[in-house]
Amino acid sequence: MRALIRNLVEESGPVVYECADGESAVALYDRVRPDWVLMDLKMAGMGGLAATRAIRRSHPTARVVIVTEMTDERSRAAAADAGASGFVPKQNLLDLPALLARGEAGGAA
Repeated sequence: MRALIRNLVEESGPVVYECADGESAVALYDRVRPDWVLMDLKMAGMGGLAATRAIRRSHPTARVVIVTEMTDERSRAAAADAGASGFVPKQNLLDLPALLARGEAGGAA
């Protein structure tokens, strides 16, 4: 799944870094400060919600988009409560490049 997402967003030209777990994502954000973080909810170790909270706590302007297979309102609300800028179900991955290019995440569905 990470390879598919990488291919989708690399077509727009950004540098893409990958992490397999939340701890690595938080540490990488501290070093690199990317324009966007694409975070899954389910990851080994620290999950996506905890990682999103940690990134946003240290970097309040960080833009985190949750990209997940979970489409229920509870997951969407939990992502917003954690500080996510947007939420994109994996079934709608083709919407991701345009969303990132516009620089907005609020309309993600």
